[in-house]
Amino acid sequence: MKRWMIAFSLTVVLALVASVAEAQCSICTKTASQLGEKPAAALNSAIIYLMATPLLIIGFVGWRWWKGQQQEEEV
Repeated sequence: MKRWMIAFSLTVVLALVASVAEAQCSICTKTASQLGEKPAAALNSAIIYLMATPLLIIGFVGWRWWKGQQQEEEV
């Protein structure tokens, strides 16, 4: 179980570090290049924000599953 927690923690850390990387699809990149510097940065931040929401939901579901497994092992 410790290995799973370490792997999960590492995944979360890497996901947070990846937010620094400016990840945009080709359409968003083209749009951002036409907007200018500040609006492009805002667009990139919005993309990262929208990406974080499903990851948080998946993390919460995984945490609840893990807690449920812990309770079953105790019984």
